[in-house]
Amino acid sequence: MSAEPTRNDNAAGDETLVDRRDNPSQTLDQLSADLDSIHCEDVFTDTKLATIRRLKPVDRKGDHDASRPTLYIAETTIVSQLGPIPVQAPIDANSLEEAFLKFPEAIKTAVDDLSARAQEIRREEASRIVVPGTGAMPPAGGGAPGGGRLVY
Repeated sequence: MSAEPTRNDNAAGDETLVDRRDNPSQTLDQLSADLDSIHCEDVFTDTKLATIRRLKPVDRKGDHDASRPTLYIAETTIVSQLGPIPVQAPIDANSLEEAFLKFPEAIKTAVDDLSARAQEIRREEASRIVVPGTGAMPPAGGGAPGGGRLVY
């Protein structure tokens, strides 16, 4: 889903655009609603697998805002070895019917992206180097000082 940027003043007092989903660590004092990005949400399901959220843009009064596109989001839950995993994906569609027709490919792409990210995290963790004496692991032999440790 393309992020809807919101206006925010930075420390220098300049107005910048930020996506609040990219900065979830905001304090309660920093929270504010973006009145220029309001959507009305409808949820549709086939009661088996597919759920589509339709986000219709509205103005500050709640009237349809035809200047912005309607957004469609595919949602489902997949079952993995770790248990159920919720999956969401944006769908580029112009109607609800088109969104349901594109649902399988959107979810497949999202699952492939999740899988690739999980593989990347596994590779990063596997390539971490543990250096003796950094507190990561106790030295072999009980940690007696001067025990002939090699440091590379």
